Amino acid sequence: MSELLDKAEIILSKHDLCDHCLGRVFARVSTGLSDDQRGLSLRLGLNFIRVLDDKEPYVHSSCYVCEEIFDNVPRFAQAAADALSKVEYNNFLVGTRVDPLISEREEQIWSLVGQEKAEPIKAELNREIGKATYAIVQKEVEFDTPDVVALIDTRFAHVEIDVAPVFVYGRYRKLSRELPQTYWPCRECRGKGCKRCNGTGKMYQTSVQEYIGEPIRAAAEGVEHFLHGMGREDIDARMLGTGRPFVIEIRDPRKRNIDLIRLKDEINRLAKDQVEVSDLRLSNREEVRKVKLADPRKTYEVKVQFESPVEKKALTDLLDSFHDLEISQQTPTRVAHRRADLERKKTIISAHLVEFEGDIALIRLMTQSGTYVKEFVHGDNGRTDPSLSKLLGVQAKVLSLDVTGILDEPEPERIE
Repeated sequence: MSELLDKAEIILSKHDLCDHCLGRVFARVSTGLSDDQRGLSLRLGLNFIRVLDDKEPYVHSSCYVCEEIFDNVPRFAQAAADALSKVEYNNFLVGTRVDPLISEREEQIWSLVGQEKAEPIKAELNREIGKATYAIVQKEVEFDTPDVVALIDTRFAHVEIDVAPVFVYGRYRKLSRELPQTYWPCRECRGKGCKRCNGTGKMYQTSVQEYIGEPIRAAAEGVEHFLHGMGREDIDARMLGTGRPFVIEIRDPRKRNIDLIRLKDEINRLAKDQVEVSDLRLSNREEVRKVKLADPRKTYEVKVQFESPVEKKALTDLLDSFHDLEISQQTPTRVAHRRADLERKKTIISAHLVEFEGDIALIRLMTQSGTYVKEFVHGDNGRTDPSLSKLLGVQAKVLSLDVTGILDEPEPERIE
């Protein structure tokens, strides 16, 4: 205690500090006291000794460091509460900006006695304003993943709010062969609008993302939406089976408590014969990461046409022989303009013949994630090796492709 009083003496002999700023220099010495309580205790102890020594006690007038900023905590809290009232939230966090001169003066105090036990003024302001704001709004404080952060500029009592996105998990089925997964800006005008895109700024009129994201964005009163899918299918491929897992992210939402049952019905009505969604529920950013990093096996049905006659038995025997067939795939010619030219090792896990008539076959495949199925069929001029065409000795082309299943996706954690 003597060492603390000696340091307090050094500080107060040079500068008049409020109890908050005095106590904050020793914030890490003990627990159970607020900074102003700690500062008051030190001041009282020091003044008691000074009176016994016939010295004048230290009487506080105006704080050299903060200029009595803590007197404005109720004002800051009310400003934060007013700003928070404009959005829907379940929990919050308070942050602050302080005048750089206050921070400089605080560092001057630390230079006198050290800063090993100190905490910065922003930490105390965040805590005290947060407690005062809680008393007004009666919502929980959340330090790790708050729904909204109220950032208070203490120079002007101005408040900015930073609203966390709303995330919605689900699965979609794509029933159209003319629909991209995500919004696709026009190549010529880059989204600005031109003759090529009829002023829409888009290569395609709509997308899976827009069919799903726009109704959710409107319900949440958000600014924009993003689709995070567990992979993607080609525009001309359907996504069937139980659908593809996805998470829709809504930026800057005004509302968080949205009716997902109603939204599922609305999306399926608006996107009839184009897109279907199921299993909608609230999600979080961690699940976005899991969805993006997932590496599930996939099943496909591909309709193939052969350029010359093929015996059914020869085709059946060849397909049945595909057990973990390793292939090498160079980046396909059709996407080489937008992707790095890399060689990838992929596996055809299994294959079998579903239908065969004339020169057309329907083949079911199970593959490793990331396999270019069209290129496995036709070979892409040798960039995929071996290919079905090469192994069969007859050139084949793809007439249609459906993704029929996404397997072994991680079981997502349910968000209460």
